Amino acid sequence: MAQIGKLKEVIEVALLTSSQPLSIEDLTKLFIGKTDRSTIRMLLDEIKNDWHEKSMSLVQVASGYRFQAKADFTEFLMRLSPDRAPNYSRAVMEVLAIIAYRQPVTRADIEKIRGVSLNSNTLRQLIEREWIDIIGQKEVPGRPSLYATTKYFLNDFSLKSLSELPELNTSLTAELENNDMKNVNLLTSDALVGNKLVEHNEASVDIGSQDDLKQP
Repeated sequence: MAQIGKLKEVIEVALLTSSQPLSIEDLTKLFIGKTDRSTIRMLLDEIKNDWHEKSMSLVQVASGYRFQAKADFTEFLMRLSPDRAPNYSRAVMEVLAIIAYRQPVTRADIEKIRGVSLNSNTLRQLIEREWIDIIGQKEVPGRPSLYATTKYFLNDFSLKSLSELPELNTSLTAELENNDMKNVNLLTSDALVGNKLVEHNEASVDIGSQDDLKQP
């Protein structure tokens, strides 16, 4: 029992001091002897319960587990580094939402949904933030690049997978599904591609509501 308690303390300290989410695989590296994954998962559940009434929460995101401050404290923490988080425009968040819900998409797909031309800086900002990446080309004339979200996008918005994205209203879902997704050629990259989606630290913005996808 004392040994289990020590394992729990080590895992807790590792999570509290890590700047990135830690996967089960990462946590097994903390110990010289073999430690069952089931044991680590059990201890993670215990740690999560231990912090339930405290100022931070243990959450699971795409890349693993991490501690993060509860939403009640965001306003106060932002005062420590007001310039840390970039302030993204509505257009940037609109494009991000389209990519998240309809990936993989081309620039033309995005412009068709929004009904306006797409500024190249919009995609550049999202790529630099590591929220999206080019995962391949569409097999049509010109072979335009295909964009999809990354595991960092999921981490920043505290999502384990894209299946946890908020549901869209019926009319918007139909509009997003109107694109022709034939002739898609996905490339292997350092992002994890699967199910037409990609799994990639903290952002000052939330995924837009349903209205955020509407044309300006």
